[in-house]
Amino acid sequence: MNKSKLSVLASILIALCAGCSPSNTSSTKPQALTLDADDAKAFLQKVDADITRLNKPASHAAWAYATNINYDNAQVDAYLGEQLSVMWAKYAVEAAKFNDVVVDADTRRQLDLLKSGLEIAPPADPAKAERLAAIGSDLSGIYGAGKYCRSENECFSLVEMSAEMAVSRDPALMLEFWKGWREVSVPMKEMFVEQVGIANEGAVELGYANTSELWRAKYDMPAEAFPKELDRLWGQIQPFYNSLHCHVRAELSEHYGEEIVPLDKPIPAHLLGNMWAQSWGNIYDLVKPEQEMNLPDVTKALAEQGYDEIKMVKQAEGFFSSLGFAPLPDTFYERSMFQKPAERDVQCHASAWDVDEKDDLRIKMCIQKTGEEFNVIHHELGHNYYQRAYKDQPMLYRGSANSGFHEAIGDTIALSITPTYLQQIGLIDDIPDESNDIGMLLKVALDKIAFIPFGLMVDQWRWKVLAGETTPEQYNQLWWELREKYQGVAAPVERSANAFDPGAKYHVPANVSYTRYFLAHVLQFQFHKALCDIAGSEEALHRCSIYGSKEAGEALNNMLKMGKSRPWQEAMTTLTGSPDMDASTIEAYFAPLKVWLDKQNEERNCGW
Repeated sequence: MNKSKLSVLASILIALCAGCSPSNTSSTKPQALTLDADDAKAFLQKVDADITRLNKPASHAAWAYATNINYDNAQVDAYLGEQLSVMWAKYAVEAAKFNDVVVDADTRRQLDLLKSGLEIAPPADPAKAERLAAIGSDLSGIYGAGKYCRSENECFSLVEMSAEMAVSRDPALMLEFWKGWREVSVPMKEMFVEQVGIANEGAVELGYANTSELWRAKYDMPAEAFPKELDRLWGQIQPFYNSLHCHVRAELSEHYGEEIVPLDKPIPAHLLGNMWAQSWGNIYDLVKPEQEMNLPDVTKALAEQGYDEIKMVKQAEGFFSSLGFAPLPDTFYERSMFQKPAERDVQCHASAWDVDEKDDLRIKMCIQKTGEEFNVIHHELGHNYYQRAYKDQPMLYRGSANSGFHEAIGDTIALSITPTYLQQIGLIDDIPDESNDIGMLLKVALDKIAFIPFGLMVDQWRWKVLAGETTPEQYNQLWWELREKYQGVAAPVERSANAFDPGAKYHVPANVSYTRYFLAHVLQFQFHKALCDIAGSEEALHRCSIYGSKEAGEALNNMLKMGKSRPWQEAMTTLTGSPDMDASTIEAYFAPLKVWLDKQNEERNCGW
């Protein structure tokens, strides 16, 4: 996950705005005079200077709060976040004055990005804006400090429960933790409802129908066209997902019994090895092929070779160095958070930060020494190298070409963590032959393909909520309707309308758009294929690693350094040669597995 204070503004930070109405804004000429292109450019120069100046202290405050959740840090973070958001929102309103001014394409793009830069837009009313900031801080604090307690003396953090659900095969224990974590989000609901109402007022003041339209208008295409594009991509992926779902359900039913996992219904959400059933890699042992598979055990190899958190990060940095990227600054290791401190609450959700929008790169993780976390570290560093690549762009261009690009870059690198790569860095001795590919592809699919419908449905839910199409009484009902529709996953017990299960997922109370993750899971396979072609790989796509290819690194950096200075379609073309997102590369990557799954499912009842 990408984090800088400017990205916080664009994706997480709950904005404030006191005195942001057009009547309170200033311009380079008196209002009676006609604004021209020179005024627009002067305005953007002022915006760049002012926001850049305030960004650094606000970023430090956000980092301090994320890595030490307490009252004082919350107050400082909220205050400086307010100042930055006030400024951004004021300038976003002022940018609308140039809507009818004839300007060059670059100026127009920056003006449009400024107007759409906030996810949660503050209204002009100072009291409402202040309340919006307080809600955002409270929601973040509730999630970050959340625990489930069996008793007064026995409590579990999310990290502890997630680790247990990853390995447990006890349905009762998994259900207990599943239900326990969702109690944390119940107090969020009333605040979330209030937040939606206030944020929609702010969106209207910026010229959008509601916050839903604001979110959907960020993709270099009409807001109404974007959901149709997502449906097109999902249509390319759905047949493969259905085959995977059918196999997993059948194997879980065999293990737990049909009374727990019926063969004609959605899969109970607590049995998939993940707190949110968003990725299923932790249940590989239950659904793997019957024949013996010789798959690398990265977790075991890390332990045997004495890898600690720092060594895991250093190795991931080595991947990027092999592509020709410059080393990370020394301050990265001095200032990052790699472990959960014992003495304080922190936000353990992995994220990558560029605190000064230049060179102060960091990651925030509570690293566990597992193969999965080894992949996550590569992913987070992908964000950091992207941040550094576009650091010399104007402030409004320092970001992802579209929201999916940032997430896709790290995942693209992770696709190169193949047995070949693991052997090259000495984690394994021998590369398994192609007879093991089904097992390796199934492990990847359980994480990546299983995730895709979840990545799609979170914002399908949120867009309806933010547009006012769904009432608060229907929030939980809609959440589970969409999970069943897209994922074929169901709540393991009846859920009350008063519950707020969406709030149990970090990105909902943090107001982080989730469509980026859906897009990333499409884009990463396109990027991987393009980079493998550039690297001259002659291996099957799922066996290719670009480790050591300076040519691939140069091509990747050429796209990264564009930031969002041009429409994402142009950035896409720079690397792949095509402006279109295309999920068919997923079919090519997993082709051997699809054949195998269809064979397994020949006598099964698929669908739900």
